[in-house]
Amino acid sequence: MWIKKANFVRTKGKQQPNGHQQPANRLATTIRHVMNNKRIEEIDFIKCVLILLMVTFHLVYIGNTYPLAKSFVYTFHMPCFLVLSGYLFNQHKPPRAFGKSMFWLAVPYLLMESGYILMASFLPIREHIDNLTPGTFADLLLLHPIGPYWYLHTLILCSTVYFALSRWPRTDLTALFILTGMLYYALSQCHLVVFSNALYFLLGAFLRKRETAFSSFFLPSPWLFLPFAIACLSFSETADKTAVSAIAVYCALCTLPVVYKFLMKCGKGRISRGANFIGRHTLLVFLFSPIFTILAKSYQPQLIGLDPSGMFFLLVSLAFAVTGSLLIGILLDRLRLSRFIFGKRQMIG
Repeated sequence: MWIKKANFVRTKGKQQPNGHQQPANRLATTIRHVMNNKRIEEIDFIKCVLILLMVTFHLVYIGNTYPLAKSFVYTFHMPCFLVLSGYLFNQHKPPRAFGKSMFWLAVPYLLMESGYILMASFLPIREHIDNLTPGTFADLLLLHPIGPYWYLHTLILCSTVYFALSRWPRTDLTALFILTGMLYYALSQCHLVVFSNALYFLLGAFLRKRETAFSSFFLPSPWLFLPFAIACLSFSETADKTAVSAIAVYCALCTLPVVYKFLMKCGKGRISRGANFIGRHTLLVFLFSPIFTILAKSYQPQLIGLDPSGMFFLLVSLAFAVTGSLLIGILLDRLRLSRFIFGKRQMIG
């Protein structure tokens, strides 16, 4: 799910930056980077933007003040994450290595979802739970998660089903795609996953299986800002969210690399490097940012008094949540607890 950094590729005996390689080599280079577990910096940038959008609309005041914007962002930001997760998923791992990777996704999920369920039984939040029983706790933890951690639950289920079927002997690509889709549909009928979310993961995994370069399917183009803007400005609660989601996901994954390249060309290296750093550590922000979005309520009245639009409150809270989440990661590393939660000696590196 998280891949190592690759700054240069060789072309005609010379080292060239990734952003300046010859067009004829881009397809092969991108495929090599993914297959060899090297980082694709544009994907890190995309992940940064998506996680910041997630934190933004976990702030209750922002979500309530801009409900249409929240509904529109929700049509694409987590589906984009699922496409990326499917694309970066390595189905060629040995079963033992795959089981280990799923275990170390399950541990932080179980810890954080347990904490969220307990919190929801005490605090007056939207998903408040009255009379929490052991049966309710087990149901929410294992089958029907609440709060933001549903994503890890969906990722574990989708990855496990796809990996199991991909190991099935004599299964061609079409059969694998159909069988996986059928099992995802069965899981959705049991209310374990949302079918559309599972299909976004499958799309990414399908592209990876076909060894399709990310940029050859999601074609980077500034022209796609237009349909994205139209979908945003014309969005309403009565809109067909499935169609809007498909358009927004494709346009977002095509246009964000354009933004990244623009920042690089304009000499905004610090911005892009900072964004890529956040993109490399989205799991930490995903896991721990809810702590800080809840704490943001403590200073919300003061900042809203200064700026009723909420933009100042948003900027402060984004910085607070991202910085706080990364500091928790550093603290876990220093206390040598990361190995027990994530299966790694260091999460920040």
